[in-house]
Amino acid sequence: MRYLTAGESHGKQLTTIIEGVPALLPLTSDQINQSLLRRQKGHGRGKRMQIEKDLVDIVGGVRHGYTLGSPIALVIKNDDFKHWQDIMGEDPIEPDASLRRVVTRPRPGHADLNGAIKYGHRDMRNILERSSARETAARVAAGAVAKVLLNNLGINIVGYVNEIAGIKAEYSTDLTIEEKIAISEESPVRCLDSEAGQKMMDAIDKAKKEGDSIGGICEVCVEGMPAGIGSYVHYDRKLDARIAFAVQSINAFKGVEFGIGFEAARRNGSQVHDEITWSEESGYTRKTNNLGGFEGGMTSGMPIIVKGVMKPIPTLYKPLQSIDIDTKEPFNASIERSDSCAVPAAAVVMEHVVAFEIAKAILEQFPYDQFPKLKEAIDQYREEVRCF
Repeated sequence: MRYLTAGESHGKQLTTIIEGVPALLPLTSDQINQSLLRRQKGHGRGKRMQIEKDLVDIVGGVRHGYTLGSPIALVIKNDDFKHWQDIMGEDPIEPDASLRRVVTRPRPGHADLNGAIKYGHRDMRNILERSSARETAARVAAGAVAKVLLNNLGINIVGYVNEIAGIKAEYSTDLTIEEKIAISEESPVRCLDSEAGQKMMDAIDKAKKEGDSIGGICEVCVEGMPAGIGSYVHYDRKLDARIAFAVQSINAFKGVEFGIGFEAARRNGSQVHDEITWSEESGYTRKTNNLGGFEGGMTSGMPIIVKGVMKPIPTLYKPLQSIDIDTKEPFNASIERSDSCAVPAAAVVMEHVVAFEIAKAILEQFPYDQFPKLKEAIDQYREEVRCF
């Protein structure tokens, strides 16, 4: 299973094409729209979220509520394009046209300058329009399809916020995934700790007032994964590595860890590795889950716990110094619409990119073209794992 996305931030639309989804999977646009709506929420979002109301149009691969087995094509219209038709239109215009809104001042922390150097663009709007986090809406749409597949296989996933601006959430490790979903959905910052959540909102408001931005740490939890998904035999078949790659690819993410992550470097081995137990009812399990559901690049059967670090968004309303690439004179970087904090939304994006990698790994291990046969194979495999 794989997907491609196309489209620019202020272009006509975002397009996602997904290949490899089995036939006969129940799928509706409402299921995808729920995910898109969740991505747009969150304390600290900017004015763009008031303009756009992301809704998907399924234009291929689904008929009468079921997948066909052919590529699934999804379209998300950009409502704001009507204000950008002259600037972002595909037809040629005069080189000196005032409608071009040429960008020659790269913003620190963005892809502007490096992308312009790589692709030879003197107008960096050609870079920032595609490198914008707006593209994550297309990835959430793809991940939403993967989540539907996983949910139908008894695999549940949720993303939430652990930390913003150094404010850390404290919550019980005994929370079920259903409780995590319910609590995070009620929180404006997707936090499982209401007291910390309020402090996070105060910090976001303070950053916005000061024209600054703040980052944080998101966490994704996956339950219901059987042991042995992924592989140890090649570096590019290790599932945790592929998840890390996907999470790191999200705009503004700068780090990934599983379980206790970097804390493992500060502990002895006896305090890190998860002791194995067995029962007739559950089969093999672990006393702890310090390794976040992975051993040797494969799932252990424990919940998958993965964290991602998001830096503060680099578009600031008190802009940093930059250099005009035409005049080579110093200027304050140009300002595009932005959020003071997008960590709550990033948790939703992270949830969906993780979902896609998990679904992809399952379909590689159980390559069935029909969803009912896939479900039957997974149920049989779970029983084999339990009795191993």
